[in-house]
Amino acid sequence: MIGSFFTTRFNYILGWARKYSLFHYPYITACCGMEYMSTAASHFDWDRFGTGWTRFSPRQSDMLVVCGTISHKLAPVLRTVYDQMTEPKWVMAFGTCTVSGGIYDNYAVVQGIDRIIPVDIYIPGCPPRPETVLDGLIKLQEKIQKQEQEWRWKKRK
Repeated sequence: MIGSFFTTRFNYILGWARKYSLFHYPYITACCGMEYMSTAASHFDWDRFGTGWTRFSPRQSDMLVVCGTISHKLAPVLRTVYDQMTEPKWVMAFGTCTVSGGIYDNYAVVQGIDRIIPVDIYIPGCPPRPETVLDGLIKLQEKIQKQEQEWRWKKRK
């Protein structure tokens, strides 16, 4: 059409594109992995939210889904996985053991992964219901949409 135009901010368009194209990396260590699989399966299908492709390489993913108990022995590995992810990156803490150590209040278990890596969304429950996981995913998408998007290319030295 002649004379019609569309105005918006590039930041809004980029946020919209990022929130519907999350490539997630599952870091599953315990029983919450079953709930993760049921959320990704056909009945709940988090593919309709734009997170369908599971990436098993941190260099190809921008969302880290941490499910289960994290011991102090696994903590450096989790930090390495987080450091290898692409920017921008987001973290979802999935389940009570990941969020706060759960029932394991002892010397071997990290009492919350926010002591190792920054967390964007906390999903409570032991194990969390798939509906709760989808609600957390929607909240993460809202956060991605509203944040300032960094899109300028940086020159390499």
